[in-house]
Amino acid sequence: MTTSIEPTAPASASPSRRELNKAATRQAITEAALSLLRSRGPGSFTVEDIADAAGISRRTFFNYFGSTDAALASVTHGFLDNAIQQFRLRPADEPILQSAQAALMALADPMTVAPLAELFSLTQQSSLMSHSELEAWDHCREQITTVARERAAGTPGAADELYLRAFAGSVISCGKAAMEVWFARRGADLSPASLAELRQLLIDAMALLGSGFATVQPPSSSSSDSRSS
Repeated sequence: MTTSIEPTAPASASPSRRELNKAATRQAITEAALSLLRSRGPGSFTVEDIADAAGISRRTFFNYFGSTDAALASVTHGFLDNAIQQFRLRPADEPILQSAQAALMALADPMTVAPLAELFSLTQQSSLMSHSELEAWDHCREQITTVARERAAGTPGAADELYLRAFAGSVISCGKAAMEVWFARRGADLSPASLAELRQLLIDAMALLGSGFATVQPPSSSSSDSRSS
C-alpha cells in the first residue's frame, strides 16, 4: 500500500532540489518503517532495519527522526499538519469552528485518511507507540491554538485564551474519538467502505462539536414509537 503523508506545500511555493531530495528521503524512511510495521508488528524492528529498507545509512536516519516510533508517527504528523494548513487557508472572518470543520472536510476523503487509519489500526494493540502518537496530537492541538489566536488577535471582542485552548482541545478530542469508534467497529479493515465510514465519523464528530453536543434521538427510537402507537 503506497502512502503519501508529506504536507502539501502551497501552490506558490517553489521548493529547491535539495528540499525535494530531503522530502523524498523522509518519505522513503517513513514508508520503510510502515512496511516493517506491517510485516513484523510494533517493536520488532530497529533503526538499522529501517535504514537498510530505505537504502540509507543509520546516520542519515537520525538526521530525520530520533527513533523508530518517531518515523512511524510522522504519518500522523503529516495528516495533522495538512489539516493545520487547510485551517490557515480559511477566510479570516469565518467563524473559527466553521473553519475547523471545513479544514477537516478538505482532508476527510478516504485516500487521504488511509495512511492515518492504517497506522492507527496497526498500533492499537501496543503501547510502544503511544508516546509518539500523543506528541503528534498534542503538537497539532498547540498549532490549532496558535492559528486561532492569530485570527482572533485583530477581532473586536475576540475569544479569550481559555476559549481558544478549550476549542483546540475539543477539536483534537473529536478527531481521536472518531478514530477510536471507527477502529472498534472496523478493526484492521482498510477497504473503501471502511475508510468512507471513518470519513463520516470524522465529519459527524465535528458536527457534534458544532451543535454543542446536543442529544439527537436515534431514528430507530422514533420509528419504534410510531409502530407501538
